[in-house]
Amino acid sequence: MSRYRHVISRLLCVLGLSALAGAGVAAEAPPLPALGASLDRLTVSGVSSGGYMAVQFQVAHSALVTGAGILAAGPYDCAAGSVWRALNNCMNPGSGARAPDADTTFARVQAAAGAQRIDPATGLQDDRVWVFAGGADRTVERPVVDALLAFYRRVLPGDAIRFVAVGEAGHAMMSIADPQPNACATSEPPFINRCGDLDAAGELLAHLLGPLAPRSAAPAGELLAFDQRPFTGRAPIDLSLADRGYAYVPGECRSGGCRVHVAFHGCRQGEAEVGRRFVDGAGYNEWADSNRLIVLYPQVRPRNGFAWGSLRWVYNPKGCWDWWGYADPDYATRNGGQIKAVRAMLERLATPLPPSPER
Repeated sequence: MSRYRHVISRLLCVLGLSALAGAGVAAEAPPLPALGASLDRLTVSGVSSGGYMAVQFQVAHSALVTGAGILAAGPYDCAAGSVWRALNNCMNPGSGARAPDADTTFARVQAAAGAQRIDPATGLQDDRVWVFAGGADRTVERPVVDALLAFYRRVLPGDAIRFVAVGEAGHAMMSIADPQPNACATSEPPFINRCGDLDAAGELLAHLLGPLAPRSAAPAGELLAFDQRPFTGRAPIDLSLADRGYAYVPGECRSGGCRVHVAFHGCRQGEAEVGRRFVDGAGYNEWADSNRLIVLYPQVRPRNGFAWGSLRWVYNPKGCWDWWGYADPDYATRNGGQIKAVRAMLERLATPLPPSPER
């Protein structure tokens, strides 16, 4: 038997499948529960590729989303379906590649809205945004973040925008919750840094939602692992999504009526790469606990070509959210596979609670 396993392993290597076929498929997770959540003041946030995804989700569903917190990311559909543009114009622009200006981005949004691929741009006008840039970030450099700010200033009033820049900060989520954070200037896994008392999750939530009750000293709610497969319309691996996602649910939210925040992890920051470090340590759960807020943590997994269970070639070796078109050409619209999956997760959270047996 061991000889046959060795032969199969060699064959998978030849086909480029072994890394994902043997990556330790997680045990099947339970379904995401119906919690009667309110989507009236839905907010989103993300870091790096998760920041780009948060911008895409905000713009695609601007009639639904009321605020976005963005760390180390640029304007909507910056890459325009090109990995070359993603790496240059949208991460490290130089003399031969510049981040798109506000008019270019606004025209792109208007065109997509006119084609009814995203919500009308007027849906952005009542949003609030919180944007962060690190001066030591060499992954997504400051001109890219400035381009995002320029777009927001094109469509939002000045008091709706909060910009925070920390000169010594690297490419990461800034958190006071993680027990073993990287130093402030670091740009490496798990991409969770401590920069003094900067609590990005708390600051962005307060700006997006208004005054908050003080954060809990330790989360007392439930961290639920859930099956992402019912929300994808196909095998999740086709979209480079993991089979399992997470949701943090405070005890009070079991009775319905809680708001929802979606937190998108960055590249090399999903469960497949760093376990639950982002889910546990980004800092959202402590604020969610005391403010009747459910936090949804959808998960991406790496792809490097073909993968077990998928006939599609997908190149996403660092487990990034799709902000350049690796999963499908509609990636930045309501029809994008990943955006549709997250939207379906939200609908499930908002499904009315089942009748109590005691009623």
